[in-house]
Amino acid sequence: MAPSQQISASTRGVLAIAGAALMAVTLAAPTRAAEPEDWVAEKCARYKTAWEQGLARMGTQGLSATFLERHAAFLASGCTAKADVCARSDREIALANAMIIMAMNAGMASTFPPFYCRD
Repeated sequence: MAPSQQISASTRGVLAIAGAALMAVTLAAPTRAAEPEDWVAEKCARYKTAWEQGLARMGTQGLSATFLERHAAFLASGCTAKADVCARSDREIALANAMIIMAMNAGMASTFPPFYCRD
């Protein structure tokens, strides 16, 4: 594996902690299935909780203002805005990867999170 593709031990640790935290939140959620019209709102609520947990664990160091602002806009839209959050730094990529895993663990598709680089 090329050096630029290697994942540091600290990043692996963050991903493991984030995944475990989301699993705990997901397992503690009510077992009643959400109504179809409420599913987008439910996914957004789960995702927002996971985002807050991810930021609490990783912090914002190494995350650009643009990355954070675009992600905030996605959440403010009720998680319905077009994917427009481009992870560029190592920390942004690590957080985006953790969020995708956490979203999938919470029952969402890997395409739910807003991470997409247009350039």
